[in-house]
Amino acid sequence: MARAIYDYTKTILKKVSFDTDLFTKELKKAIKRLLPFEIEELRIWLLEFTANKPELYVSLAILKS
Repeated sequence: MARAIYDYTKTILKKVSFDTDLFTKELKKAIKRLLPFEIEELRIWLLEFTANKPELYVSLAILKS
């Protein structure tokens, strides 16, 4: 079940990546729902996903806090 939430989170983040505020809001919700090791996997995925989307770099600060 937990894996399904992780995959769902990635899908949602891809769909809302056009809007920085919405992306940040969904990322915050994901951090509350995911397990610690899934958050680490998500961080790695986000670094790859946002490599060509500099407007989303601000959202990555959420993972560091």
